Amino acid sequence: MDLFLECLREVLKGIVRELSAYIFRKSILDNKKTTLLRQKVKGGFQQKTK
Repeated sequence: MDLFLECLREVLKGIVRELSAYIFRKSILDNKKTTLLRQKVKGGFQQKTK
């Protein structure tokens, strides 16, 4: 019974470690700000009308 509890404890430790690494990676390392979308400037001659 003690061996089973030790194995279960080690498995749970590994799961918690992997989950915390995944959350850290997603929240801290992959938190890149995206650039704001700007309207494209139309090229060519544009005549202003008054």
